[in-house]
Amino acid sequence: MNLIIFGATGMVGKQLVKQALLTGHHVKAFGRNVFTELNMEEKKLELIKGALFDEGEVSNAIKGCDAVLSALGGGFDGNDKTRTLGIKNIIAQMKKNTIKRIVAIGGLGVLNFDETTLLLEQEDYPKEYLPVGLEHKKAYEYLKESDLDWTFVCPPNIIDYEVTGVYITKANYAPEPNNNKIYAGDLAMFMLNELGKNEYVKSKVGISN
Repeated sequence: MNLIIFGATGMVGKQLVKQALLTGHHVKAFGRNVFTELNMEEKKLELIKGALFDEGEVSNAIKGCDAVLSALGGGFDGNDKTRTLGIKNIIAQMKKNTIKRIVAIGGLGVLNFDETTLLLEQEDYPKEYLPVGLEHKKAYEYLKESDLDWTFVCPPNIIDYEVTGVYITKANYAPEPNNNKIYAGDLAMFMLNELGKNEYVKSKVGISN
């Protein structure tokens, strides 16, 4: 596949780049600091320096891709709109270029508590995570309202560790047991595998080691 990775210089993004190349994909890594953060010489890797909020730059980068992987990060205080405005622009440019498939990272709080409420809507949800949780919720809403074939992965604490291949997933809810952690390598592995398996199209996904 021809893949583009947004958030390619972050913890999960770097794992996505590495694993995608190892499995034979052609990779476009998009971001402001890709040339300094991704010091790799690979024939199938194309580094694209660009601004996430720039419609033209994102559109040109997405053009010709088969699928999009989004590992966008940012601050936790709610003032950083990278996750929401970034995914909004990605969606718009995917539509413009008739690209349908995206697998994106959200957060645990967007998963269901029950059939009518989310985890972040519960009284005992940690208040310090609520601002970023609401940003993830808005990003999810943008995807849900689109006509794209989206998958929104909602991980717990992401640990900077290589792939083990041992993890569990569940549609819309946290998996059981939920150990409240996922290795960055395993999160990346799931995202790449989902592009081929399409088990969670138009669905949120809980994941845990």
